[in-house]
Amino acid sequence: MLSRRRRPKIETARMLLRLPMHSDYTDWARLREESQAFLTPWEPAWSADHLGRKSFTNRVYWAQRAESAGTAVPFFLIRQQDARVLGAITLDNIRRGPAQAATLGYWVGARYARQGYMREALQAVVDYAFGVLDLSRLEAACLPENAASRGVLEKVGFKYEGVAQSYLQINGRWRNHVLYANLRYDRRGRTDVG
Repeated sequence: MLSRRRRPKIETARMLLRLPMHSDYTDWARLREESQAFLTPWEPAWSADHLGRKSFTNRVYWAQRAESAGTAVPFFLIRQQDARVLGAITLDNIRRGPAQAATLGYWVGARYARQGYMREALQAVVDYAFGVLDLSRLEAACLPENAASRGVLEKVGFKYEGVAQSYLQINGRWRNHVLYANLRYDRRGRTDVG
């Protein structure tokens, strides 16, 4: 008899973090569309069908395959009080063996920004990555001028490590990114970033 493996879920004080589901489409698409101007400066350019149902369906299937394969854990941030999609965090590029590392990416809808949701979710995902997935290192990158993203990373224990030249194409241009890392057993001293 085949048993279904349980999909990952994390509960925080205000949210449930879980894989995306097909039923999230309308809420997700509405939030992404209304947040487009807020997100565009920080994200890769959206494809023409970015908000389409087929594109979202592919995203859901990718999330299930990636989580099953152990290569990524894409969480949607779902507010407990009304089951609204607030944003997403993905543990991606999970590397096992000597690295035991993953890359972290995230976004939050414009109407939910600056309310502590991302900090709460990031802290929960960091705990999950170190405690449940037994990772040793989490990496994140953001644009140097993205003060909000840098601030939330620093508040949950990430430390500045340097700059990656032409790291990602953001809004159609190759952009430098500042690199951060959070280590399960961090023996690095305090870092002062100007």
